[in-house]
Amino acid sequence: MATRRISIFPLPGAILLPDMQLPLHIFEPRYRALVGDALARDRMIGMIQPMGEGDNPPLFTVGCLGRIGDVEALADGRYNIVLEGLQRFTMLRELEVNTPFRQIEAELWEEDETGETLSLGERAALEAEARRFAEAQGYAVDWNSVSQLDDFSLVNVISQIAPFDVAAKQALLESKGLATRNELVIQLMQFFGRQDGFDDRMTLQ
Repeated sequence: MATRRISIFPLPGAILLPDMQLPLHIFEPRYRALVGDALARDRMIGMIQPMGEGDNPPLFTVGCLGRIGDVEALADGRYNIVLEGLQRFTMLRELEVNTPFRQIEAELWEEDETGETLSLGERAALEAEARRFAEAQGYAVDWNSVSQLDDFSLVNVISQIAPFDVAAKQALLESKGLATRNELVIQLMQFFGRQDGFDDRMTLQ
């Protein structure tokens, strides 16, 4: 596996998966510096979840490298960007740097799940649980559009946008194989969607 230096954006509750997109609004000065530096170099940023709060909390070991695609630079220095997922990585160590943003050395995963599909039963179970979960949360969903998504996109879109806690999001990020992630996301929708809507006190941590 290849290793590389990665400038990171630690953000709780936000994960990026390969071949998926993540829109981000960048307003903190250190992360505006991160985006500006990335745009001047290779447009690469690593998304990773912190394990706590504060300025420099410990980090989970698995994240995802992304490339800045669409970018809108605002007059006050903020950015609206769309990050395109490339490869997951395992952090080896955090580097000592002088930049306002954190940097790590990481090992990139060798993987490609884009050709993986679900069985008809797996797909039906996912759509049925997604409907129950959306109804419990009061979400308005265009189910005709959902039905047009391929298996890869549907599983990973739910993994990225569902309002699960940090530990659950990390478990989805680290899961290997589309069928495995599909099974996990169904279990998480059942867990977080039970009772009357989402309960902020419920957590997997």
